[in-house]
Amino acid sequence: MRTARLAIGVLGACGVVWGAWLLSDDGADRLWSAALWLAGVVVLHDIVLAPLVVVLSVLAAKVLPQRHLAVAAVAFLVWGTVTLAVANVLSGVGGKPGMDSLLHRPYMAAWLALSGLALVAASAFAVMMKGRHRTTDA
Repeated sequence: MRTARLAIGVLGACGVVWGAWLLSDDGADRLWSAALWLAGVVVLHDIVLAPLVVVLSVLAAKVLPQRHLAVAAVAFLVWGTVTLAVANVLSGVGGKPGMDSLLHRPYMAAWLALSGLALVAASAFAVMMKGRHRTTDA
């Protein structure tokens, strides 16, 4: 497991370096724009996503069985992060008049599909954990 985590970390670091290299080809304005966007995402995470996940987790704790709380928290976290990451294209902000093709894609459909996939994955994992819970009790 440690080797897999290290490999994933190395792949992620390589992706960041490659992305920064690609951005550097477009000049300092593009790098500044990307840095500003990343800072905005961090602020949105801390001000919007984290409190929302806490509130939803508290509400889920009153409704869901104890063994499903971790799965629900992870599902909320993934869904919220993806939603914040694509909020600009979902709202149509950031389009340029000369680039018609950028904002005319079915982003809402893709976001809904990803949201449904996250829900299905979390539900499947909860069912797997329920089955695993039964076998350890018997």
